[in-house]
Amino acid sequence: MTLAIQELRRSRLVSGDELELFLRTHSFPLVEGQSVTFVWRGEAERVHLRHWIYGLPSSQALRRLEGSSLWFLVIDLPPGSRVEYKFELYRGNGFELVTDPLNTHVATDPMGTNSVVHAPGYEVPDYTFFDPNARPGSLETVVLASQVFDEPRAVQVYLPARFRPTRRYPLLVVHDGADFLRYAGLKTVLDNLIHRLELPPLIAALTDSPRRLIEYADDATHARYLAGELVPALEARYPLARTRDARCLLGASFGAVASLSAAWRHPGVFGNLCLLSGSFAFTDIGAHDRGPVFDPVVEFVNAFRANPGRPSERVYLACGIYESLIYYNRSIYPLLQATGMNVRFSEVRDGHNWENWRDRLREGLSWLFPGPLWMVYE
Repeated sequence: MTLAIQELRRSRLVSGDELELFLRTHSFPLVEGQSVTFVWRGEAERVHLRHWIYGLPSSQALRRLEGSSLWFLVIDLPPGSRVEYKFELYRGNGFELVTDPLNTHVATDPMGTNSVVHAPGYEVPDYTFFDPNARPGSLETVVLASQVFDEPRAVQVYLPARFRPTRRYPLLVVHDGADFLRYAGLKTVLDNLIHRLELPPLIAALTDSPRRLIEYADDATHARYLAGELVPALEARYPLARTRDARCLLGASFGAVASLSAAWRHPGVFGNLCLLSGSFAFTDIGAHDRGPVFDPVVEFVNAFRANPGRPSERVYLACGIYESLIYYNRSIYPLLQATGMNVRFSEVRDGHNWENWRDRLREGLSWLFPGPLWMVYE
Protein backbone atom coordinates (compact mmCIF):
# COMPACT_ATOMS: atom_id res chain seq x y z
CA MET A 1 0.00 0.00 0.00
CA THR A 2 1.32 3.46 -0.83
CA LEU A 3 2.56 5.86 1.82
CA ALA A 4 -0.20 8.34 1.03
CA ILE A 5 -2.94 5.75 1.51
CA GLN A 6 -1.29 4.47 4.70
CA GLU A 7 -1.28 8.02 6.04
CA LEU A 8 -4.92 8.42 5.13
CA ARG A 9 -5.91 5.15 6.80
CA ARG A 10 -4.01 5.93 10.00
CA SER A 11 -5.82 9.23 10.36
CA ARG A 12 -9.21 7.48 9.95
CA LEU A 13 -10.57 10.42 8.02
CA VAL A 14 -14.29 10.91 8.10
CA SER A 15 -14.62 14.68 7.75
CA GLY A 16 -15.10 16.22 4.36
CA ASP A 17 -12.54 18.95 5.04
CA GLU A 18 -9.74 16.47 5.76
CA LEU A 19 -10.61 14.45 2.68
CA GLU A 20 -10.64 17.59 0.55
CA LEU A 21 -7.19 18.50 1.89
CA PHE A 22 -5.86 15.08 0.95
CA LEU A 23 -7.25 15.34 -2.57
CA ARG A 24 -5.89 18.88 -3.04
CA THR A 25 -2.37 18.05 -1.91
CA HIS A 26 -1.82 14.96 -4.07
CA SER A 27 -1.78 14.20 -7.80
CA PHE A 28 -3.74 11.25 -9.09
CA PRO A 29 -3.21 8.48 -9.70
CA LEU A 30 -0.63 8.39 -6.90
CA VAL A 31 2.68 7.22 -8.39
CA GLU A 32 5.30 6.08 -5.89
CA GLY A 33 8.09 4.16 -7.60
CA GLN A 34 6.48 1.19 -9.30
CA SER A 35 3.34 1.42 -7.16
CA VAL A 36 0.38 3.25 -8.67
CA THR A 37 -2.68 3.98 -6.56
CA PHE A 38 -5.91 4.68 -8.41
CA VAL A 39 -8.40 6.73 -6.40
CA TRP A 40 -12.11 7.36 -6.88
CA ARG A 41 -14.27 9.54 -4.66
CA GLY A 42 -18.03 9.13 -4.61
CA GLU A 43 -20.93 6.90 -3.69
CA ALA A 44 -21.31 3.59 -5.47
CA GLU A 45 -21.99 -0.03 -4.66
CA ARG A 46 -18.77 -1.11 -6.34
CA VAL A 47 -15.96 0.63 -8.22
CA HIS A 48 -13.64 -1.18 -10.64
CA LEU A 49 -10.60 -0.16 -12.64
CA ARG A 50 -10.95 -0.96 -16.33
CA HIS A 51 -7.59 -0.96 -18.11
CA TRP A 52 -6.07 -2.38 -21.28
CA ILE A 53 -3.03 -4.29 -20.01
CA TYR A 54 -3.00 -7.71 -21.61
CA GLY A 55 -2.09 -10.38 -19.07
CA LEU A 56 -3.86 -8.76 -16.11
CA PRO A 57 -7.58 -8.97 -15.28
CA SER A 58 -9.07 -6.13 -17.30
CA SER A 59 -11.50 -5.21 -14.50
CA GLN A 60 -10.15 -4.96 -10.95
CA ALA A 61 -12.12 -3.94 -7.85
CA LEU A 62 -11.19 -0.89 -5.78
CA ARG A 63 -11.44 -1.03 -1.97
CA ARG A 64 -13.44 1.50 -0.01
CA LEU A 65 -11.51 3.38 2.65
CA GLU A 66 -13.33 2.84 5.94
CA GLY A 67 -15.23 5.89 7.13
CA SER A 68 -15.01 7.75 3.84
CA SER A 69 -16.33 7.89 0.28
CA LEU A 70 -12.82 7.20 -1.06
CA TRP A 71 -12.03 4.07 -3.07
CA PHE A 72 -8.54 2.91 -4.02
CA LEU A 73 -6.57 0.20 -5.80
CA VAL A 74 -2.80 -0.30 -5.87
CA ILE A 75 -1.05 -2.03 -8.78
CA ASP A 76 2.57 -2.36 -9.85
CA LEU A 77 3.52 -0.60 -13.06
CA PRO A 78 7.04 -1.03 -14.51
CA PRO A 79 9.11 2.07 -15.30
CA GLY A 80 8.38 3.72 -18.63
CA SER A 81 4.80 2.45 -18.76
CA ARG A 82 1.93 4.39 -20.22
CA VAL A 83 -1.55 2.99 -19.50
CA GLU A 84 -5.04 4.13 -20.47
CA TYR A 85 -7.94 3.37 -18.14
CA LYS A 86 -11.44 4.19 -16.95
CA PHE A 87 -13.51 3.52 -13.84
CA GLU A 88 -16.51 1.19 -13.78
CA LEU A 89 -19.15 2.50 -11.40
CA TYR A 90 -21.79 -0.01 -10.28
CA ARG A 91 -25.03 1.45 -9.02
CA GLY A 92 -28.35 -0.38 -8.86
CA ASN A 93 -28.71 -2.82 -11.73
CA GLY A 94 -26.24 -1.20 -14.07
CA PHE A 95 -22.81 0.33 -14.39
CA GLU A 96 -21.16 3.13 -16.33
CA LEU A 97 -17.64 3.71 -17.59
CA VAL A 98 -16.20 7.12 -16.71
CA THR A 99 -12.86 8.87 -16.92
CA ASP A 100 -10.96 9.72 -13.75
CA PRO A 101 -12.15 13.17 -12.54
CA LEU A 102 -8.99 13.55 -10.43
CA ASN A 103 -6.68 13.05 -13.42
CA THR A 104 -6.20 15.72 -16.08
CA HIS A 105 -4.21 13.44 -18.42
CA VAL A 106 -6.51 12.02 -21.11
CA ALA A 107 -6.24 10.49 -24.56
CA THR A 108 -8.88 10.40 -27.26
CA ASP A 109 -9.54 7.85 -29.97
CA PRO A 110 -12.47 6.98 -32.25
CA MET A 111 -14.20 5.27 -29.31
CA GLY A 112 -14.02 8.27 -26.96
CA THR A 113 -11.76 9.45 -24.14
CA ASN A 114 -9.63 7.54 -21.65
CA SER A 115 -7.65 8.64 -18.62
CA VAL A 116 -3.91 8.07 -18.78
CA VAL A 117 -1.29 7.26 -16.16
CA HIS A 118 2.44 7.69 -16.77
CA ALA A 119 4.91 5.61 -14.77
CA PRO A 120 8.31 7.13 -13.94
CA GLY A 121 10.50 7.09 -17.01
CA TYR A 122 7.75 7.90 -19.51
CA GLU A 123 7.52 11.38 -20.98
CA VAL A 124 5.32 12.66 -23.76
CA PRO A 125 7.75 13.20 -26.67
CA ASP A 126 8.54 16.85 -27.22
CA TYR A 127 8.22 16.54 -30.99
CA THR A 128 4.47 15.93 -30.55
CA PHE A 129 3.88 19.49 -29.31
CA PHE A 130 3.35 22.52 -31.53
CA ASP A 131 6.64 24.32 -32.16
CA PRO A 132 6.23 27.96 -33.23
CA ASN A 133 9.69 27.83 -34.81
CA ALA A 134 8.78 24.95 -37.11
CA ARG A 135 7.39 26.14 -40.41
CA PRO A 136 4.10 24.34 -40.99
CA GLY A 137 3.45 22.16 -43.98
CA SER A 138 0.09 22.25 -45.74
CA LEU A 139 -2.73 19.83 -46.42
CA GLU A 140 -4.73 19.60 -49.62
CA THR A 141 -7.34 17.12 -50.78
CA VAL A 142 -7.05 15.15 -53.99
CA VAL A 143 -9.97 13.09 -55.31
CA LEU A 144 -9.07 10.08 -57.45
CA ALA A 145 -11.60 8.57 -59.82
CA SER A 146 -10.68 5.01 -58.89
CA GLN A 147 -11.38 2.41 -61.53
CA VAL A 148 -10.34 -0.33 -59.13
CA PHE A 149 -13.07 0.58 -56.66
CA ASP A 150 -15.41 2.12 -59.24
CA GLU A 151 -15.91 5.12 -56.98
CA PRO A 152 -14.08 8.34 -56.10
CA ARG A 153 -11.48 8.16 -53.35
CA ALA A 154 -10.41 11.30 -51.50
CA VAL A 155 -6.81 11.52 -50.27
CA GLN A 156 -5.39 14.24 -48.06
CA VAL A 157 -1.87 15.17 -49.15
CA TYR A 158 0.68 16.70 -46.82
CA LEU A 159 3.18 19.03 -48.51
CA PRO A 160 6.21 20.08 -46.47
CA ALA A 161 7.08 23.69 -45.69
CA ARG A 162 9.21 25.27 -48.40
CA PHE A 163 7.70 22.87 -50.93
CA ARG A 164 9.32 23.34 -54.33
CA PRO A 165 8.06 21.78 -57.57
CA THR A 166 11.67 21.56 -58.78
CA ARG A 167 12.65 19.11 -56.02
CA ARG A 168 12.04 15.38 -55.76
CA TYR A 169 10.38 14.14 -52.56
CA PRO A 170 9.98 10.77 -50.84
CA LEU A 171 6.41 9.48 -50.56
CA LEU A 172 4.83 8.29 -47.32
CA VAL A 173 1.46 6.55 -47.72
CA VAL A 174 -0.49 6.49 -44.44
CA HIS A 175 -3.40 4.15 -43.78
CA ASP A 176 -6.12 5.63 -41.56
CA GLY A 177 -4.73 9.04 -42.44
CA ALA A 178 -7.54 11.08 -40.88
CA ASP A 179 -7.14 9.24 -37.56
CA PHE A 180 -3.36 9.70 -37.64
CA LEU A 181 -3.97 13.42 -38.06
CA ARG A 182 -6.58 13.67 -35.32
CA TYR A 183 -5.38 11.22 -32.69
CA ALA A 184 -1.63 10.95 -33.33
CA GLY A 185 -0.90 14.56 -34.32
CA LEU A 186 0.75 13.43 -37.55
CA LYS A 187 0.98 16.87 -39.15
CA THR A 188 2.64 18.39 -36.07
CA VAL A 189 5.03 15.45 -35.88
CA LEU A 190 6.02 15.78 -39.55
CA ASP A 191 6.41 19.56 -39.26
CA ASN A 192 8.67 19.21 -36.22
CA LEU A 193 10.82 16.33 -37.45
CA ILE A 194 11.39 18.00 -40.81
CA HIS A 195 12.22 21.27 -39.05
CA ARG A 196 14.73 19.44 -36.81
CA LEU A 197 16.32 17.81 -39.88
CA GLU A 198 15.48 14.37 -38.49
CA LEU A 199 13.30 13.71 -41.55
CA PRO A 200 13.88 14.94 -45.07
CA PRO A 201 11.08 17.04 -46.54
CA LEU A 202 8.56 14.49 -47.78
CA ILE A 203 5.08 14.23 -49.23
CA ALA A 204 2.54 12.14 -47.33
CA ALA A 205 -0.65 10.69 -48.80
CA LEU A 206 -3.23 10.18 -46.04
CA THR A 207 -5.65 7.51 -47.16
CA ASP A 208 -8.83 6.18 -45.57
CA SER A 209 -11.19 3.36 -46.38
CA PRO A 210 -15.00 3.26 -46.14
CA ARG A 211 -14.72 -0.52 -45.69
CA ARG A 212 -11.64 -0.65 -43.51
CA LEU A 213 -11.93 -4.10 -41.96
CA ILE A 214 -12.46 -5.63 -45.40
CA GLU A 215 -10.01 -3.63 -47.50
CA TYR A 216 -7.22 -3.67 -44.92
CA ALA A 217 -7.44 -7.45 -44.37
CA ASP A 218 -5.26 -8.50 -47.34
CA ASP A 219 -7.71 -7.30 -49.96
CA ALA A 220 -6.20 -7.70 -53.43
CA THR A 221 -8.29 -4.82 -54.75
CA HIS A 222 -6.99 -2.44 -52.12
CA ALA A 223 -3.39 -3.48 -52.76
CA ARG A 224 -3.93 -2.92 -56.49
CA TYR A 225 -5.39 0.52 -55.76
CA LEU A 226 -2.30 1.54 -53.77
CA ALA A 227 0.29 0.25 -56.22
CA GLY A 228 -1.54 0.71 -59.51
CA GLU A 229 -3.63 3.86 -58.99
CA LEU A 230 -2.62 5.91 -55.97
CA VAL A 231 1.15 5.94 -56.53
CA PRO A 232 0.96 6.67 -60.30
CA ALA A 233 -1.65 9.41 -59.73
CA LEU A 234 0.51 11.09 -57.10
CA GLU A 235 3.60 10.80 -59.28
CA ALA A 236 1.73 12.52 -62.10
CA ARG A 237 0.67 15.38 -59.83
CA TYR A 238 3.67 15.91 -57.51
CA PRO A 239 7.47 15.89 -57.90
CA LEU A 240 8.07 12.51 -56.30
CA ALA A 241 11.25 10.47 -56.38
CA ARG A 242 10.33 7.48 -58.52
CA THR A 243 12.37 4.78 -56.85
CA ARG A 244 11.32 2.00 -54.53
CA ASP A 245 13.50 3.18 -51.66
CA ALA A 246 11.74 6.58 -51.71
CA ARG A 247 8.31 5.05 -50.94
CA CYS A 248 7.00 3.94 -47.56
CA LEU A 249 3.74 2.41 -46.36
CA LEU A 250 2.65 3.23 -42.80
CA GLY A 251 -0.15 1.55 -40.92
CA ALA A 252 -1.28 0.57 -37.43
CA SER A 253 -3.30 -2.47 -36.40
CA PHE A 254 -5.25 -3.57 -39.53
CA GLY A 255 -3.45 -0.76 -41.37
CA ALA A 256 -0.18 -2.59 -40.75
CA VAL A 257 -1.68 -5.72 -42.29
CA ALA A 258 -2.76 -3.68 -45.32
CA SER A 259 0.75 -2.24 -45.64
CA LEU A 260 2.52 -5.59 -45.51
CA SER A 261 -0.07 -7.17 -47.79
CA ALA A 262 0.29 -4.47 -50.48
CA ALA A 263 4.08 -4.72 -50.46
CA TRP A 264 3.88 -8.53 -50.59
CA ARG A 265 1.41 -8.53 -53.46
CA HIS A 266 3.33 -5.87 -55.41
CA PRO A 267 7.03 -6.42 -54.75
CA GLY A 268 9.29 -3.72 -56.12
CA VAL A 269 6.87 -0.85 -55.45
CA PHE A 270 7.34 -0.03 -51.74
CA GLY A 271 10.86 -0.15 -50.34
CA ASN A 272 9.96 0.79 -46.77
CA LEU A 273 7.32 -0.36 -44.29
CA CYS A 274 6.37 1.16 -40.94
CA LEU A 275 4.22 -1.44 -39.16
CA LEU A 276 2.75 -0.43 -35.79
CA SER A 277 0.94 -2.97 -33.59
CA GLY A 278 0.20 -5.11 -36.60
CA SER A 279 -2.79 -7.43 -36.30
CA PHE A 280 -0.66 -10.28 -37.65
CA ALA A 281 -2.75 -13.14 -36.27
CA PHE A 282 -1.82 -16.61 -37.52
CA THR A 283 -2.31 -20.25 -36.64
CA ASP A 284 0.12 -23.14 -36.37
CA ILE A 285 -2.60 -25.69 -35.67
CA GLY A 286 -6.34 -25.47 -35.24
CA ALA A 287 -8.56 -22.40 -35.56
CA HIS A 288 -7.95 -18.89 -34.30
CA ASP A 289 -10.09 -17.24 -31.64
CA ARG A 290 -10.36 -13.65 -32.90
CA GLY A 291 -13.67 -13.77 -34.73
CA PRO A 292 -14.62 -13.94 -38.41
CA VAL A 293 -13.24 -10.47 -39.25
CA PHE A 294 -9.77 -11.96 -38.75
CA ASP A 295 -10.33 -14.91 -41.12
CA PRO A 296 -8.69 -13.24 -44.16
CA VAL A 297 -5.92 -11.83 -41.96
CA VAL A 298 -5.03 -15.27 -40.62
CA GLU A 299 -5.15 -16.73 -44.13
CA PHE A 300 -2.79 -13.99 -45.36
CA VAL A 301 -0.30 -14.22 -42.50
CA ASN A 302 -0.21 -18.01 -42.76
CA ALA A 303 0.53 -17.69 -46.48
CA PHE A 304 3.13 -15.00 -45.85
CA ARG A 305 4.88 -17.11 -43.23
CA ALA A 306 5.01 -20.02 -45.70
CA ASN A 307 6.42 -17.89 -48.54
CA PRO A 308 7.39 -14.37 -47.45
CA GLY A 309 9.57 -13.45 -50.41
CA ARG A 310 11.16 -10.03 -49.98
CA PRO A 311 8.35 -7.47 -50.14
CA SER A 312 10.48 -4.48 -49.08
CA GLU A 313 14.01 -3.53 -48.15
CA ARG A 314 13.55 -1.90 -44.74
CA VAL A 315 10.89 -2.56 -42.10
CA TYR A 316 10.23 -0.77 -38.83
CA LEU A 317 8.12 -2.98 -36.57
CA ALA A 318 6.77 -1.89 -33.18
CA CYS A 319 4.25 -3.24 -30.68
CA GLY A 320 3.18 -2.56 -27.12
CA ILE A 321 4.06 -5.15 -24.50
CA TYR A 322 0.61 -4.64 -23.00
CA GLU A 323 -1.13 -5.68 -26.24
CA SER A 324 -2.50 -9.12 -26.97
CA LEU A 325 -0.79 -8.78 -30.37
CA ILE A 326 2.71 -8.79 -28.89
CA TYR A 327 3.06 -12.55 -29.44
CA TYR A 328 2.32 -12.25 -33.15
CA ASN A 329 4.68 -9.33 -33.63
CA ARG A 330 7.49 -11.06 -31.75
CA SER A 331 6.93 -14.11 -33.94
CA ILE A 332 6.96 -12.25 -37.24
CA TYR A 333 10.12 -10.27 -36.42
CA PRO A 334 12.64 -13.10 -37.04
CA LEU A 335 10.68 -14.14 -40.12
CA LEU A 336 11.07 -10.65 -41.61
CA GLN A 337 14.77 -10.72 -40.77
CA ALA A 338 15.21 -14.08 -42.46
CA THR A 339 14.06 -12.61 -45.78
CA GLY A 340 17.18 -10.43 -45.88
CA MET A 341 15.26 -7.22 -45.24
CA ASN A 342 16.74 -4.71 -42.80
CA VAL A 343 14.37 -4.83 -39.81
CA ARG A 344 14.19 -2.81 -36.59
CA PHE A 345 11.81 -3.97 -33.85
CA SER A 346 10.70 -1.90 -30.83
CA GLU A 347 8.77 -3.22 -27.84
CA VAL A 348 7.30 -0.57 -25.54
CA ARG A 349 5.31 -0.56 -22.30
CA ASP A 350 2.07 0.67 -23.81
CA GLY A 351 -1.12 -0.73 -25.29
CA HIS A 352 -3.06 -0.79 -28.54
CA ASN A 353 -3.79 2.91 -28.89
CA TRP A 354 -3.10 6.01 -30.95
CA GLU A 355 -0.67 7.69 -28.58
CA ASN A 356 1.49 4.58 -28.55
CA TRP A 357 1.62 4.82 -32.34
CA ARG A 358 2.27 8.56 -32.17
CA ASP A 359 5.21 7.93 -29.87
CA ARG A 360 6.78 5.54 -32.39
CA LEU A 361 6.73 7.92 -35.36
CA ARG A 362 10.06 9.62 -34.70
CA GLU A 363 12.02 6.40 -34.29
CA GLY A 364 10.31 4.62 -37.16
CA LEU A 365 10.15 7.32 -39.81
CA SER A 366 13.58 8.83 -39.12
CA TRP A 367 15.13 5.36 -39.41
CA LEU A 368 13.35 4.62 -42.69
CA PHE A 369 13.83 8.15 -44.08
CA PRO A 370 16.84 9.61 -42.20
CA GLY A 371 17.06 13.37 -42.46
CA PRO A 372 20.26 15.44 -42.80
CA LEU A 373 20.83 15.39 -39.03
CA TRP A 374 21.02 11.59 -38.84
CA MET A 375 22.99 11.28 -42.05
CA VAL A 376 25.65 13.58 -40.58
CA TYR A 377 25.80 12.44 -36.97
CA GLU A 378 24.94 8.73 -37.06
